[in-house]
Amino acid sequence: MPAPELPPPQSSLPEAASHFGFHVLAEAAARAHDITAATGGPPPCTTSPDLAAPPAARPAPGAGPGRILRGPTGLGTTSLRMILRDKAPAPSAAAEEGRAGGSAEGKVIPGLYHHPIPEPDPVRVEEVSRRIKSWALDEVSLYPEDWEEQFDGFSVGRYMVGCHPDAPSIDHLMIATRLMVAENAVDDCYCEDHGGSPIGLGERLLLAHTALDALHTTSEYQPQWAKSLHADAPRRAYRSAMEYFVQAAGPSQADRLRHDMARLHLGYLAEAAWAQMDHVPEVWEYLAMRQFNNFRPCPTITDTVGGYELPADLHARPDMQKVIALAGNATTIVNDLYSYTKELDAPGRHLNLPVVLSEREGLSDRDAYLKSVEIHNELMHDFETAAASLAAGLPLPGVLRFLRGVAAWVDGNHHWHQSNTYRYSLPDFW
Repeated sequence: MPAPELPPPQSSLPEAASHFGFHVLAEAAARAHDITAATGGPPPCTTSPDLAAPPAARPAPGAGPGRILRGPTGLGTTSLRMILRDKAPAPSAAAEEGRAGGSAEGKVIPGLYHHPIPEPDPVRVEEVSRRIKSWALDEVSLYPEDWEEQFDGFSVGRYMVGCHPDAPSIDHLMIATRLMVAENAVDDCYCEDHGGSPIGLGERLLLAHTALDALHTTSEYQPQWAKSLHADAPRRAYRSAMEYFVQAAGPSQADRLRHDMARLHLGYLAEAAWAQMDHVPEVWEYLAMRQFNNFRPCPTITDTVGGYELPADLHARPDMQKVIALAGNATTIVNDLYSYTKELDAPGRHLNLPVVLSEREGLSDRDAYLKSVEIHNELMHDFETAAASLAAGLPLPGVLRFLRGVAAWVDGNHHWHQSNTYRYSLPDFW
């Protein structure tokens, strides 16, 4: 069946957005350059030199303040959308042909709005992969021997290198990588594939959360709690990953991560409640749950992984929180779409956006999937509109760098899902 022709993406920018044309962005870049020059740039990295500096960190000849806001050539929507990303190299004809034919790189979902990225630096990928496996086996005893293939197939090193192109060192990348692996251990062992169950999930999550947000209790009971942090793989992973994180993060960065992890756990509980009741939520209810059970903790730490800190008052701004929420929402629908066939093949009923749309709106599987693509695209455009508006209105170097980091995480997350053919394959809807 030929692929349906989807309408071109529509911007949610108001007409007034045309006032934020290229000249405004250029002025913002110049102001940001002045601030950078006056302050000496972002805080220096405090960790040891890296074995391989990221390609994105190497200044190209002639690189200047324009790189702070990647200025487009047009006015209005297009210009605003493009300010947060460096343009990825155009793929070769052979690469394009391979994608269209479903090469080992994996197919891109037809009609899905996304930004291609260069292949993650293989030197960094190899080193992060080596270190994270050593951590998982030697430091936290994360998984038994028969799970090794699944751990390797997750390709978490490639995932995190692709999502954090501005990380100044392998040590910084490991901050994100340990947290990602720990979060997946909690999801797998408490909620999903490896012994997870909605029954008693609240207790398990609460006790695991104390590995992130320490219990302060009486001397009689403190040792029992401390011992409990080694009781199972998820708690061991959370405890260790958080210990590494707080060594690199400031107090406000650590507290914001704890907050976002509590949000994540709240989303897990809502999904578990629906599973216990055998209930399919309304579409808007599902999307509300997905704003909590999503990737939000990952882009929210982009400054820690980048070796700098976005001040707490700037991170807490409602317009910044909206950007982060929309980034988490869009990237999580990407997961729903790429993991669709994997979840259908698993035992039981797994809620994802296409399944909920099909059940609640009476759509065929195909139409529900295609509508999910449209919902993702709208969320992506809303994310980019909100990020561009914030960048134009508050062109501080730290804000611009953080927004670019979140955008890079969004793009890297898609690249990993699309290219991880060990885990994901697409339905035959086109």
